Amino acid sequence: MKKFKIVTLGCRTNQYESQGYADQLRAMGYEPATDSEPADVCIVNTCTVTESADSSSRLRIRQLVRENPEAKIAVTGCMAESAPNVITTLGENIHLVPNKTKEQLIEQLFPDEAQWPEFRIQAFDGHTRAFVKVQDGCNSFCTYCIIPYVRGRSRSRPIAEVVAEVQGLVANGYKEVVITGINVGDFDNGGRLVDLVRAVDGVEGLKRLRISSIDPDEVDDALQEAVLNGKHTCPSMHIVLQAGSNVTLKRMNRKYTKQIFLDTVERLKKAKPEFTVTTDVIVGFPGETEADFAETLDVVRAVKFAKIHVFPYSVRARTRAALYPNQVPKPVIEERKQRLLRLAEKTAFDLRAEYVGRTAEVLLEENGEGHTDNFLKVLVEPGVHKKNDVVRCVLTENTPEGLIGRYDSN
Repeated sequence: MKKFKIVTLGCRTNQYESQGYADQLRAMGYEPATDSEPADVCIVNTCTVTESADSSSRLRIRQLVRENPEAKIAVTGCMAESAPNVITTLGENIHLVPNKTKEQLIEQLFPDEAQWPEFRIQAFDGHTRAFVKVQDGCNSFCTYCIIPYVRGRSRSRPIAEVVAEVQGLVANGYKEVVITGINVGDFDNGGRLVDLVRAVDGVEGLKRLRISSIDPDEVDDALQEAVLNGKHTCPSMHIVLQAGSNVTLKRMNRKYTKQIFLDTVERLKKAKPEFTVTTDVIVGFPGETEADFAETLDVVRAVKFAKIHVFPYSVRARTRAALYPNQVPKPVIEERKQRLLRLAEKTAFDLRAEYVGRTAEVLLEENGEGHTDNFLKVLVEPGVHKKNDVVRCVLTENTPEGLIGRYDSN
C-alpha cells in the first residue's frame, strides 16, 4: 500500500484543505504513513502569519525531505507564496503549489492520472468537529497582516455546495460543523453569511453549528437572529478583538472600535445570557503604550472570554506596520503576553465558575474531554460513552483545566 504524510501549520482553512488532500489520496489507494515509516507522497501546508510560523514551516519541510528521500514532496500554503525561493532551497524534490491553485494540488502532483478524485472533505481526521471552508482570501488589508497578499482577494463557495458537503459529513457521523474561512464575514455567493448559516442550520441530523471567526461590526441584527434562534447554532462565537485601544485599532486598520466590540458582545449576552465569546488578541503592536495595553486588559475583564488566542506582534515584510516607528521591544512584548495569558486564564476560570451546579450537554472529544454548546471545556468521568457522543452532564466542580462533569442519569 502506498503511503502519504501531510503536515499542516496555521489556520483552520489550512486544516480543511489538508483534509481534502487526505481524502483524495485515500481515494487513489494511499493510506497514512506512521511517524516511523517513509512515505511516497508528502504535503506541507505552510503558514506565514508570524515569524514563528515561518520557522516551523521550514523545520517541517527539512524534516520530511530528510526522512523521505524518495517521496514526491508538495509545499503549498501562505509561506509558499511569501518565500518560494527560500522553500526551493530546502530540497531538490520539492514541488511548489501556489495558493490560487492549491485545490488542484493532487492534479499537479499526479499529472499523468486519467482523472482525479473531487476536492471535498468526507471526514475530519482526529476531530469530533469538522471545519468547512466557505470562503478564502481577504480584502481588509490590516496593517500587520500579509494574508491578502498571499491568499488573494475574497471569494466564496456557492451555498448549495457547502450544504452538500455538510450533508456528507453528517452522513459520516459528524455532529458538529464549524463554518470557517479567511474572513467569513465577507461571504457572498448566492447570499450573504446569514443566508449560508440558515441553509446549513437546516441540514437534517446536524447537532451543532459554529462560526469560526468574525469581526464585531459584521454581527448585524439578521446574523444575530439566525445564530440566537437557529435550530442547531451554538450560543458562542469567535469575535475578533485584536486590541482594546481605539488608537491601536486605527493603526491596525481595523474597521471597528472598542465600543462596537463591547456593544456587539452585550447585545448577544443580553439576548442569551449563556452566550460566550472567544477571541484573538495581538500584543506589542508598533506604538502600543502601556496605557493602550491596559485598555486591552480592561476589555478582557469586562467580557470574560471563554478562550483567548494571544499572538505576539511579528513583523511581516510588505505590510505597512513593518515600517511603523516605535516598534515594541521583544522583552516588553513577551512580558505583556504573559500578563494577558494570566488574566485570560483567570477570567475564563471565573466564567466557568458561574456554571457549577448546572446541567449541560457535552460533545465528547479525546481523553474524556469535551465542550458544551457554549464552548466551555468539560472533563468527563470515565464511562461507557465514547468520542463523538453527546452526553448530559451535571457540572460539579471548576478547575483550572475545565469544569468537571458527572453523567446525569435523569
